[in-house]
Amino acid sequence: MYDLVLLHPPTVYDFRKEMLFTGPISDVVPSSPVFEMYPIGLTSIGDYLERFGLKVKIINIANRMLLNPNFDVEKKIKKIKTKAFGIDLHWLPHAHGSVELAKVIKKFHPRTPVLFGGLSSTYFHKELIKYPCIDFVVRGDTTEKLVLMLLNTLEKKSSEDYADIPNLTWKKGDSYFYNEMSYVPDSLDEFNLPGYRYIIRSVFKYFNLLDPLPYKGWLQYPNTAILTSKGCTYNCLICGGSKDAYELNCNRKKLVMRSPKKMLEDIALIQRFTRAPIFLLNDIRQGGKEYVDEFLTGLEQMELKNEIVFELFNYADEEFFKRLNKAIPKYSIELTLESADEEIRKYNGKLPCTNSKVIEMLQFALQQNCAKIDLFFMTGIPNQDYESAMRNVDFCEIIHKECGEDTRLSYFVAPLSPFLDPGSPAFENPEKYGYKKFCHTLEDFRSAMKQPSWKHMLSYETNKMTREDIVRSTYDSALKLNEFKYKHNIITKDVHDEVALKIHKSVEFLKRLEELVLLPEEEQKLEMARIKEEVNHINRHSICGQNELKWEVKKLFADIPSLTYIGLELLVKDRVKWVKCRLGKIDRQVVLTPTTRKQQ
Repeated sequence: MYDLVLLHPPTVYDFRKEMLFTGPISDVVPSSPVFEMYPIGLTSIGDYLERFGLKVKIINIANRMLLNPNFDVEKKIKKIKTKAFGIDLHWLPHAHGSVELAKVIKKFHPRTPVLFGGLSSTYFHKELIKYPCIDFVVRGDTTEKLVLMLLNTLEKKSSEDYADIPNLTWKKGDSYFYNEMSYVPDSLDEFNLPGYRYIIRSVFKYFNLLDPLPYKGWLQYPNTAILTSKGCTYNCLICGGSKDAYELNCNRKKLVMRSPKKMLEDIALIQRFTRAPIFLLNDIRQGGKEYVDEFLTGLEQMELKNEIVFELFNYADEEFFKRLNKAIPKYSIELTLESADEEIRKYNGKLPCTNSKVIEMLQFALQQNCAKIDLFFMTGIPNQDYESAMRNVDFCEIIHKECGEDTRLSYFVAPLSPFLDPGSPAFENPEKYGYKKFCHTLEDFRSAMKQPSWKHMLSYETNKMTREDIVRSTYDSALKLNEFKYKHNIITKDVHDEVALKIHKSVEFLKRLEELVLLPEEEQKLEMARIKEEVNHINRHSICGQNELKWEVKKLFADIPSLTYIGLELLVKDRVKWVKCRLGKIDRQVVLTPTTRKQQ
């Protein structure tokens, strides 16, 4: 019997039966269009709860369905014995799959509580709690302690105590309750983000390797990541993780950083079981110069074996790259430029510096031995028209020439899709910031995810482009970028030809789908089924090469012997902890101090 089973849903349930032309919506992320990579908060919750002797299991339902077309979700759910289920609705594309998965749970376990969490759950909590299959929504960006409080309360079986749990949305009969969003911790160091120790331990503890895998192909290409902060000092208009969005959704009024010490501990653990690159999520420079110096000094003193990948939100000078080069044997950077037009970047808030400064920064990075630079451009942002979107590729030409045609530079273009982020300034004030919204409620988004074409999944149009324009500019700029990459030997002819074919096929499919939706319903279903396999083939990597986002390393796969050693080591510690808990030496009661429970 588990205390909590955490389930990660697919985007659409059941995507294996539906004909969904998702196009390029996941081309620049590690996971597939099913978005099977679960949020790191699940591992942090599992790690935290098991410190108190609880048994917590993660099952990546989306990935199990993806790995095995015959995987029986209902059979899997029916066999589970647990005191509570948790489902993440962090990224909004899971709006359909998450609720449908909750319905499956209630079909077989009608009396077992189901709780939701994540940023999208927090935003739509009042809608979620009205579904009969959902009992609780744990709101906020840091819910480990709140989940423990809820599990403790469930054991007491006293609904009166639910009112004492901050950030909790719950119901009693036909009445709904929304507890104050008063728990906003100003320190992250007691949580492991993500909890790699928990993942490794759970594989050996529960004798199941497949259930907790982060995404398809992780064992062959185990990307790892460390969350450096929550909140943000930037206020990009389209970002659900912007300063305003965090304050509106999570009552987080200021940035909080994980300490350099904790991040260094995570890096030391990761390189024990893999040589894959380690991504630092969010720009570490938000923590200030002293923070950056402490972290880089720590890296310098380590026997660092893994490549470190940094996100940069704004201009970085030469001294910063000199410091990286000195501290780290191998590092890379990622820049989301979004647009070649300076004014659009300034308006949106993303890298609001001049193009000449962008090029200067890239030159500094290359001179200081940066191993790889990924540049991301976007279609569907405010004030961008078709011509502006096409200028993104022209800017790539300029960058490439000014940087000596260095092949360490990689270029990508992708649409803002499928949805405009709830909580972002643009979502909250669409007309002010150049948007027209088609989706407002959670049910709107659930319906949008089931549309047969990604064009109709788009939840918005801009002041300069319709849905059709966004789709056209995406494919045309991707095609132009593909030619540019081949011309400059950034990709091989095989990659160029495959991407070009997929783009042309994608455009054809869009036209065919427009015709199919006009057919009678039964005939439409028959035709959709006929083209499903062909559509699935072009859904992944439709506008860039399959391996373009990957980092080359000598030993990329997960080191099984090392994982086994770490797992057994952690199991021994886990057993000691369990015994202490049973002897009453570990107190499961949570006390929220004034520093962690802030009033609005």
